Amino acid sequence: MQNQAKGVLYAVITAVLWGILAVALKVAGDEVEAPTIVWFRFSLAFLPLLAWHIIKKPRELRILYKPPVILVIASITLAYNYIGFMWGVNYTTPSNAQLFIQTGPILLTFAGVIFFKEVISKRQLVGFIITFFGFYLFYNQQISALTSGENLYMKGVLLTLSGAIAWTVYAVLQKKLVVHFSSLTLNLFLFGLPTLLYLPFVKFSDLAHLSPVMWAIMIFLGMNTLIAYTTLSVSLKYLEAGKVSIIIILNPLITFVIMAILTNMEVTWIKGENFTLLSGIGAVIVIAGAILVIRKNKKTTTLTRDSAR
Repeated sequence: MQNQAKGVLYAVITAVLWGILAVALKVAGDEVEAPTIVWFRFSLAFLPLLAWHIIKKPRELRILYKPPVILVIASITLAYNYIGFMWGVNYTTPSNAQLFIQTGPILLTFAGVIFFKEVISKRQLVGFIITFFGFYLFYNQQISALTSGENLYMKGVLLTLSGAIAWTVYAVLQKKLVVHFSSLTLNLFLFGLPTLLYLPFVKFSDLAHLSPVMWAIMIFLGMNTLIAYTTLSVSLKYLEAGKVSIIIILNPLITFVIMAILTNMEVTWIKGENFTLLSGIGAVIVIAGAILVIRKNKKTTTLTRDSAR
């Protein structure tokens, strides 16, 4: 297999994992409270990294007890990003939360202008306008399709957007930190601190009564972050960052397809979604606009990582 094909394959795997993630979160959220799920995800991502560092790079463990202040802030904002997205999924739908969380990479583009003196092109401005119109169209269609629960839907949208903003702060800080630390060492602390922060809010009684199927879903949620970021890193070895970004940001379409199939099948283990032609068009417009925003010129291409997770 050629290197470019490998890069595309690993990027697609990452997009699929994140596309499935929102659906799995919705299913798990019916039996387990949000803080418990988020804690479990961080724990399962943190423990393998901790074991690896103990064996391979024990000196790097000092970051756990002597972290830079901005790393602590980055970890806290990432922790909120996870819970904000989880609440967004709970109060709205997987497709809705997956779409609105894409504001994170878009906001990061504008944060680059403020903090890294980057220049926004006319194409990116057009993309932002297109994205805003797509969000407006999608939101209005979703609201009009609801027979009740408009306040909960609005709450879910706002929580998702707040999670996207938190991720933007995390990404800006990480961009400064990655110059001084390896990604694995940063992730060790980024996953470790939230594991401690969420511990007081964990309901272990929820975990004690899970069925084997639900345990499988929880383990998938826990490993999703670690596996997805690993495949993302591998894809960057073989493919340009700009192309990887475009593939990754298509993950809401995967969520839409999965939920459309499940809604059509009328399964009982997850609530179906209200899909209309205009909401579908709005979603496609959002993604098209987002691609224009995050796409960089060849000379300055950098990866804008997806925010959900």
